Amino acid sequence: MASIASPASAITHGSVDGTEHPEVGALIGDAPESDGTWSYCTGTLISPTVFLTAAHCGHEGQKTARVSFASRYQAGAKLYTGRFVPDPRHTDDSDAHDMAVVLFSEPITGITPAKLPPLGLLDQLKADGSLKTARFTPVGYGSVDPTKKRHGWRYHYTDTRSQTSISFKRLGSRWLDLTPDPSRGEGGTCYGDSGGPNYLGGPASNLLVATTISGVDDACRTTNVDYRLDIPEVREFLGKYVTLP
Repeated sequence: MASIASPASAITHGSVDGTEHPEVGALIGDAPESDGTWSYCTGTLISPTVFLTAAHCGHEGQKTARVSFASRYQAGAKLYTGRFVPDPRHTDDSDAHDMAVVLFSEPITGITPAKLPPLGLLDQLKADGSLKTARFTPVGYGSVDPTKKRHGWRYHYTDTRSQTSISFKRLGSRWLDLTPDPSRGEGGTCYGDSGGPNYLGGPASNLLVATTISGVDDACRTTNVDYRLDIPEVREFLGKYVTLP
């Protein structure tokens, strides 16, 4: 996903992340977009050599990807290039298995990777009733507050890492649906946030339980559809590259 904003707020109704989640990075294009920005998707460092993102962030035959962990990317900032490996089960016809990793030949130093959930964590939280009131923290480099135009929507990008708070809506066998609660001043994810993390808990949490995949509206103001990381099909893929809890 992606959207419109000033550097002070990316992710709809969010705030600049600053240094709170240094493990969250942006995929950087080989050339700037027409608006001069560079980032096109988001992801998270889950081990010193493994960066998790979405498979749909890559193109057919893509072999490498460039990642920046700058809170606001500017041309010339440090980049890490790694091997781009999508889940081979993913197809363009379905959101299933929409995950990929970027594998670095050398460990990323100075950044603590996010934690992954144990198998079935969200099912356990649903069973004990705590999931209903849980808060989540999405982080990403996407756009904010799209503007409705005569022929569609206009999205504005800033190459800035931002965060927001979002509430639980529904848990499925594969998807975690999250929705902003306006009474809490919550926001959501948008285009450019794809592949980025949804942490269980407030801004200080680094327990990564789902990745941003899609949404249900072009305004990026309602339900986010996120890929659960505590299910067997995800662990089967990620277990090839990281040690799982």
